[in-house]
Amino acid sequence: MAKPRTLGELRQSEYQIVSVKEEMRRNLARKIRAGEPLFPGIVGYDETIIPQIENAILSGQDIIFLGERGQAKTRLARALVNLLDEEMPIIAGSEINDNPYHPISKQGRQMVEELGDDTPIEWVPRERRYGEKLATPDITIADLIGEVDPIKVAEGRYLSDELTIHYGLLPRCHRGIFCLNELPDLAERIQVGLLNIMEERDVQIRGYKVRLPLDVFVVASANPEDYTNRGRIITPLKDRFGSQIRTHYPQTLEHEIAIIEQEYARFTSDGHEVGVPFFMKEIIAELTHLARKNPDISHRSGVSVRVSICNYENLISNATRRALRLNERDVCPRVSDLPAVVASTLGKIELEAIGEAKEDRLIERLIQGAVVNVFNRYFMVHEFDELLRAFDNGLSVDVGDTMPSMDYALQAAQMPGLKNAIAKLGAGNNPAMIASAVEFVLEGLHLNRRLNKDRGDGRARYRR
Repeated sequence: MAKPRTLGELRQSEYQIVSVKEEMRRNLARKIRAGEPLFPGIVGYDETIIPQIENAILSGQDIIFLGERGQAKTRLARALVNLLDEEMPIIAGSEINDNPYHPISKQGRQMVEELGDDTPIEWVPRERRYGEKLATPDITIADLIGEVDPIKVAEGRYLSDELTIHYGLLPRCHRGIFCLNELPDLAERIQVGLLNIMEERDVQIRGYKVRLPLDVFVVASANPEDYTNRGRIITPLKDRFGSQIRTHYPQTLEHEIAIIEQEYARFTSDGHEVGVPFFMKEIIAELTHLARKNPDISHRSGVSVRVSICNYENLISNATRRALRLNERDVCPRVSDLPAVVASTLGKIELEAIGEAKEDRLIERLIQGAVVNVFNRYFMVHEFDELLRAFDNGLSVDVGDTMPSMDYALQAAQMPGLKNAIAKLGAGNNPAMIASAVEFVLEGLHLNRRLNKDRGDGRARYRR
């Protein structure tokens, strides 16, 4: 059926318009009954955060997401759009999404009075019903609420005429969702200006007798660190949010890895086959988890999931450089590529004590801790007794991030007791995967104090 294009047609269709919170509640209930995913792409929140969001929406409560950086707060807010109807009718040309049955702007009311059932209707998609603003100290009430438009005054209207108003972002989100990111960064006097929006649901502009009973679902985000370092949320405003939901970092390596695989930047392969062994993904995820527990790293700032994503990207990039230089088709990261993650980690962590040299050493210790933890999940050291005896008899193995993969495959063939370990790591007969597996085993034995390691000029030698 054709969509109604006038107010009269809309009435004849018996189309029901409900508040935005009722609309979201209705659509959420439908999705829950149907078993549909509510937040596709959000990993690790199914048992913790998402139930709290569902409760808040079913209760008709505005939400504030409280959590450290990189915890998907903004993504959660943007995903709420999926709980709106696909389209919504408004009075055609309305700047603030006027409800055809009950317009709140002077322009909308005049159109209905003059045209009646012939008032034109247009349909707004759900994506246009979401507004977002990053809170900064220089935001004014005019940005959020509105201001007198001097051009409209110059056209001959009186200052007291409601039609001279240029609406801010909040009125333009009428019948939709408004998100305010980093709320504590908003000046306290501006936060005071939001009190009416949150409770009485109206706005006042320049002292005019203008009342706009807005229908808005408000969601905000905040970092706990902001409460002490840069600003705070004033108590009356915080009190007006129905639910404060505390987000968190991925609680398992599996969730961290799933986010990495979902988010890392992909490029055309240029003829290369990129394959990352699962144990290397585990090392990247384990490094981040260790950083979050490390007492030398500020827990107030947190360690974002972006650390894992950027480290994974740099790991693949270093392996790609090697493949380009050696003219190899397969791109497969190795343990010797892990120093590449230092650059992508340094700018994303804050230490309790300042010092660049200390930062580098700390990241190196985190890398070593991640490698040995993952190694010990796969193997027991006694599984390599035969290999260690070969080292006792004079075996030594050279490795390096510029060594061809085939050199590793040839060395592996001369290393007794390694075949089962390579198979366990899923390397198969691929030389690049074998090279990665060999380095992982040797580094694991070194970190378990079973092998010595001599470093020099981009290469290393393992020996007893």
